[in-house]
Amino acid sequence: MSSIEVIGKEQLKGELKIQGSKNAALPVIAATILNKGISILKNCPKILDVVHMVKILEELGCKTSWDENTLTVDSSMANITQISESSVIKMRSSILFLGAILGRFHEVTIAYPGGCSIGKRPINYHLNAIKKMNVTQEFSGEDNSIIHCYSDKIIGNDIFLESPSVGATQNVLLTAVFSEGVTRIFNAAREPEVTEVCNYLLEAGARICGKGTSFLVVEGVKRLNDVEFTLSPDRIVTGTYMAAVAATGGDVTFLNAPVNQITSTVRTLIKTGCEITSKDNTIRVKNTQRAKSLSLLKTEPYPGFPTDMQSQVMSVLCVADGKSIIIEDIFESRFQNVSDLVKMGALISIEQEGRKALITGVETLHGTEIYAKDLRGGAGLILAAMVAEGKSVVHDASYIERGYEDICRDLKTLGAKIRMIT
Repeated sequence: MSSIEVIGKEQLKGELKIQGSKNAALPVIAATILNKGISILKNCPKILDVVHMVKILEELGCKTSWDENTLTVDSSMANITQISESSVIKMRSSILFLGAILGRFHEVTIAYPGGCSIGKRPINYHLNAIKKMNVTQEFSGEDNSIIHCYSDKIIGNDIFLESPSVGATQNVLLTAVFSEGVTRIFNAAREPEVTEVCNYLLEAGARICGKGTSFLVVEGVKRLNDVEFTLSPDRIVTGTYMAAVAATGGDVTFLNAPVNQITSTVRTLIKTGCEITSKDNTIRVKNTQRAKSLSLLKTEPYPGFPTDMQSQVMSVLCVADGKSIIIEDIFESRFQNVSDLVKMGALISIEQEGRKALITGVETLHGTEIYAKDLRGGAGLILAAMVAEGKSVVHDASYIERGYEDICRDLKTLGAKIRMIT
């Protein structure tokens, strides 16, 4: 695996354009299966997770091509309903092909998905919901890890999600597009990535009401149209780089930023002492002082503070003035970066069976060799390295490449001393 070398203590200054959204691209790429024609996806990030999703499309019989950050998908010749287990285990978002393939072909065989080891993340919400749409499910293989779903007729139904799961909401949407009748989703996830897949499907001719709310209604249609769709900017990448300014100090303007999607992150970073202003799709972050501690930061479903930003803000709080508390209420294994932060000199203790982190800010961290264990935790370690004295090497950087098009290029543009090494 590749590694990233960082020399710390450099403030960030300048302008940076934000890449397209990873979490929006992945479900929309899966949804192109439903189109039975041409989908042109603009502002699509060239990241490892997208590469994996595109390979699955090709495995299913689709034709794909790239022109810079525009991905064209021709799904007219797709004719495969089974995804190889080796493809599925590479990433969590591969489970979105469950609903897309089932929606188009009324049959799918797929393995339990892989991805970052940030928690159990079971897919029972997905399966329980889809089962209510006249879908039969059979399980085989070791630990029943192979899922076979089929139906002679997908029928709309009322779906009550036990939790506002983003993936389950998206899978129900994808399954319901060509269903007979109406599907109503109660307690739907409200994350922008759910709204984004709704927007793509609407532009392609689907009938969906309630996007952006916890109550979605899908009326089945017979077919979709060819579509040209521009993906939104990445709210987590934006938040990561904003947190980098909070940690190191500096003055950065972010262009093509999803200002309306990052309210909770903005509010949190203001509490740490940042000056943040925004206009249209531009946001400016300025920090001239040591970060302030946070009495309590709790991760919540959107529009609350995102779990995907918790690791990055933890790195800020490691060098903040005072004591902070983080409660992780989404994934039970989000604190895998803590041991490496402690290795760098951070004062962190974990309580409540791994759900609560107590952080006492120190004057500085110290560069050393550390290891990314998941995507966002790895990004958080990059931020910690940027504020540390001396040189750090973040190993297993492929985790980070899953969500950041080129984190070294971006941060180097702003003045960081950072480079990819092998």
